[in-house]
Amino acid sequence: MQGFSEKGNLRELFGQVLNQELVQIVLSNTRNAERAVKAKIRPVLIKDELKFQETLYRGTQVFHSNFAVREMAERLTEYMAELFRQAELKCVGETIIILVSKNGTITVKRKKLQDAQKKDRPERDLSHNRTKQYILQDGEPVDFLIGLGVQTPDGRIARARYDKFRQINRYLEFIEDVLEELPSDRTIRIIDFGCGKSYLTFAMYYYLHTLQGRKIQVTGLDLKTDVIRHCNELAENLHYDGLHFEQGDIKNYEGADAVDMVVSLHACDKATDYALEKAVKWGADVIMAVPCCQHELNSQIHCETLAPILKYGLIKERMSALITDALRANILEQQGYETQILEFIDMEHTPKNLLIRVVKRRGMRPAGRAVSVDAVTEFLQVYPTLKELL
Repeated sequence: MQGFSEKGNLRELFGQVLNQELVQIVLSNTRNAERAVKAKIRPVLIKDELKFQETLYRGTQVFHSNFAVREMAERLTEYMAELFRQAELKCVGETIIILVSKNGTITVKRKKLQDAQKKDRPERDLSHNRTKQYILQDGEPVDFLIGLGVQTPDGRIARARYDKFRQINRYLEFIEDVLEELPSDRTIRIIDFGCGKSYLTFAMYYYLHTLQGRKIQVTGLDLKTDVIRHCNELAENLHYDGLHFEQGDIKNYEGADAVDMVVSLHACDKATDYALEKAVKWGADVIMAVPCCQHELNSQIHCETLAPILKYGLIKERMSALITDALRANILEQQGYETQILEFIDMEHTPKNLLIRVVKRRGMRPAGRAVSVDAVTEFLQVYPTLKELL
């Protein structure tokens, strides 16, 4: 471990690794999600000249730019000084981790790779335009994907399941972004409310336990007895010992005293509110919710000023859904959480595509009952369940 206190040291380090021996750089743990959530850098050959392609993730948009060595080193240095708190530099012979503390202290950790580890590194593709690299790859058999019918036994994605395959990978990218927020020194306790057929529950378990080597205990909860039975049978057949499914209602669930991560994907209407309430009261480090069927505010909302807009049923329904989730996000921020609303999957697949991703920030004081939220609820004459629960 070595401490760095000046930009010049970082600029020099980046200049050293920006060559054809670089596999990839991943910048994460953003300080400003509106500016960028994550960035990835890889070497590319453009007309036989070595450049570095930056992929910047901002909200639901992705931006690609190419830079020469000096430009890229300067850009990376500024990113670490102003925007990101973590960088992982994967090179052929070593891995380098750069961490920036809240007080601005920069720490660099370097780990040399053994010969066997070097061989395990994937071959680098320096082509400018290449296919998207997913966390789970088409053509590489994964036991739970085969068990759920997404892959054939030889690893090929079933034609009718490719959208599901993309959704699974998108979900894992969201988890990857908050991985460092989860405990690393003990078993991670996770509850998945309204898990359904559990494609994403199995994916989460496989990613955290098999790929990341974390100790985890995952409980999936759903109302459908036959679905729970099938999921438990598959988990047992796959020897996923830390994955268990229970039949039950989110509102009445009392099977845990403390949970590190709460997931609620497509829980209907107020069921999302009950899941969020339990997560907050458990003090969960990470919450991920994709709300569905936000009917509550649609039946309540009344505002003379907006009457010309709300008289159209479809517009009222969509506005009510968006307002519901925006209020939920604000209420969670009042509880000391850092909250983002992100696009989960493409709108063309489902209109219920907003992900509320929440991270508890230690030392962040809850904002209490924010005047702005009260003003909105009074203006619209709505009474959100989550506001009353918390």
